[in-house]
Amino acid sequence: MKIREIRAAGLRGVTPEGGWTSEIRPEDCIHTLVAVITDEGLVGIGSVFTSDDLVRGALQVMAPLYLGENALEPERVSEKLHQNTFWMGRGGSITHTISGIDIALWDILGKATGQPVGRLLGGRYRTRVRPYASLLMAEPAPLADHLLQIMSQGFTAFKMGWGPFGRQSDALDEAIVRAARDTIGEKALLMVDAGGSDAFWRQNYKWALRTAQMLAAYNVTWFEEPLKPDALQDYVSLRQAAPLPIAGGEVLTRRQAFQPWLQARAFDIVQPDVTKVGGISEERRIAWMAQENGVRFIPHGWNTAVGLAADLQLASAFADTDMVEYLTGSPFIDEITVANWVLDEDGMLPISELPGLGLELDLDAVAKYGGAGLLDT
Repeated sequence: MKIREIRAAGLRGVTPEGGWTSEIRPEDCIHTLVAVITDEGLVGIGSVFTSDDLVRGALQVMAPLYLGENALEPERVSEKLHQNTFWMGRGGSITHTISGIDIALWDILGKATGQPVGRLLGGRYRTRVRPYASLLMAEPAPLADHLLQIMSQGFTAFKMGWGPFGRQSDALDEAIVRAARDTIGEKALLMVDAGGSDAFWRQNYKWALRTAQMLAAYNVTWFEEPLKPDALQDYVSLRQAAPLPIAGGEVLTRRQAFQPWLQARAFDIVQPDVTKVGGISEERRIAWMAQENGVRFIPHGWNTAVGLAADLQLASAFADTDMVEYLTGSPFIDEITVANWVLDEDGMLPISELPGLGLELDLDAVAKYGGAGLLDT
């Protein structure tokens, strides 16, 4: 079974806010779907955390490497793409685009063998996983209203991030956390994401340690991205001193970039994004490395329904990965599939046992958001 063509379709029109200082607009494209089409008509779907212009450029660069390749060998084909593009964007848009190709190739392999991807990764430790609702922070009153709305959907774990946190005052930071804890109660999980990968993040180690101590008093499960993305030594020091787990890694790409962070124990929880790091093949190697260094692996999932489907399959294949991120309020997650995501009575998300990613796109919805013709064979 050979790769005949790879198509890209950027999603736009309802792009959700990201909380950045320089905020994206609804019409901006930061998520791109890819379709790998084989000579036997079988199609796999992937997702890339990158503009469609960049993805199309990367696909054009890599076309001589993937056209005619065996579509049933995702890890080998992806490694071929990595190895032959060191000089053309290693770790950047090329790597992001390889992520989408790799996810789609695993989807094809699952469909061809009649197995869910998680089983092909070595076996399924679970058939459902706890999703945590991921939302942007706001002032205490509107934040409480938003959390109540999400709680009504059945979520039992919540991560709030970015917004004014760490950007105005310590007093407001604590007021936000207090309002969240009072709203969701003591039994629900609460995580806080400072958004330290925002442009020109101004907070430092001392702020992060002081804030970590405040968060621990409210039984926060983890503190995410409290420092700039390249502050390796500060992360190591913070993880050692903080009274709660420290999480990060969503902006890193390629397993080689994660290696020094994991070996230094810079994180308690590492959060690679499958639509950035090189796909499922690369993310599982990062997850193995995390296990070997005593770091917990929980995927970053601020992307699309395809990314969420890949995260679910990965979560099924790793014994300690008992949560996945669920971006709330995004049509690119909630509207582009034939079967909507439904939490069970325990607030858990079932992991599909259907072949491949177990995902079927709603072609009308995909076309509505810019993906017309993506799956035409």
